[in-house]
Amino acid sequence: MNLVTVKTFDSYFSANIILTKLHAEGIECYLKDEYTVTLDPILSNAIGGIKLVVKVADEIGVRKLLENYELDYINAATCPKCSNNNFTYITKPGATNYLTAMFTWIFSSYAVAPYYVYHCENCGYECERLPEKFEEEQID
Repeated sequence: MNLVTVKTFDSYFSANIILTKLHAEGIECYLKDEYTVTLDPILSNAIGGIKLVVKVADEIGVRKLLENYELDYINAATCPKCSNNNFTYITKPGATNYLTAMFTWIFSSYAVAPYYVYHCENCGYECERLPEKFEEEQID
């Protein structure tokens, strides 16, 4: 059976959420290196994280489903500053990412992960996690 990696994860939880969604769609898929990363998260960058693998024949359909899941996730968030939900997932501009790019280019096999954030296209608000669409009111 020929398998192809369609997505990688740093977190056991997010990997299993996507795995469960795909199983619910009737797609046969597996998580590779799940136990290694779960037991020793420091090895995640060294082995490439938890890999979601599917049959080569299912790759295009699964990639479309993953794209739809990501769009649903982004559209479920509302910016706390402007109440818009137009977020994109970008590498955060800054000295750290520029240095990472230079070291990766110089040492070509040296793997360094850049810093990513969600960026509101309307007002420029940035966050590591998408804000909740409906926040619960605090009771005094």
